[in-house]
Amino acid sequence: MRPFLGDLPSRAHGVPSAPPAASVGLGKRLLAEGLGTGLLLAAVVGSGIMGERLSGGIVGLALLANSLATGAALVALILALGPVSGAHFNPVVTLCLAWRRETAWKDVPSYLAVQTLGALLGVFAAHYIFEVPVFETSSRARSGGPQWASEVLATFGLVSVILGCAKARPQAVAYAVGSYITAAYWFTSSTSFANPAVTLARAFTNTFSGIRPIDVGAFVTAQLVGAAAATGLFAWLQPARPEELP
Repeated sequence: MRPFLGDLPSRAHGVPSAPPAASVGLGKRLLAEGLGTGLLLAAVVGSGIMGERLSGGIVGLALLANSLATGAALVALILALGPVSGAHFNPVVTLCLAWRRETAWKDVPSYLAVQTLGALLGVFAAHYIFEVPVFETSSRARSGGPQWASEVLATFGLVSVILGCAKARPQAVAYAVGSYITAAYWFTSSTSFANPAVTLARAFTNTFSGIRPIDVGAFVTAQLVGAAAATGLFAWLQPARPEELP
């Protein structure tokens, strides 16, 4: 799950330009990425805990609460922090944008590090406010071919939505991403993690949204496969015009 966008306003008027984050110092961009990813995980894990507690044992109701809260949080966070960092909140999004030369490769390790750290801190914050042990590991099994295929599909769809909207309808990216993730909770058997930082962080919560640490590697591999496929497809569907090349 979850979540993440590219530099959405970069071609808002059809004029090739540098991403809005390019004029913002790296320190501010990293703070925005860490903050956004942390708040996203607080929403994912916190809404999972609240949904499970209030659903009376009805798993579908808990999942509905979890998915709606996550999608709404994504829209708000992308709108708020997109102009600062690009609001990737997701290592595969950062890697895909670097592949497309829309994010500098030299910034990628720093982005990935703060996304991971922010995700972990978001989980710990959700645990604290819901009076759950701050540090724990998950025992929730999420493994097998269908779940791995779900992560390929979920991440392929997420990156496709981001890349497709960012070029044609940049103002709509936040709403498209939030809507897609909300839907993907329901049409994938894995409930659409679609984000390596989110996946790793959720290994440290033994709550509704957790995943066993042993299952993380296969999920992340599937996410990378889905993201690479979407990025390659859109390189063909939407080749850069000469004036857009650096």
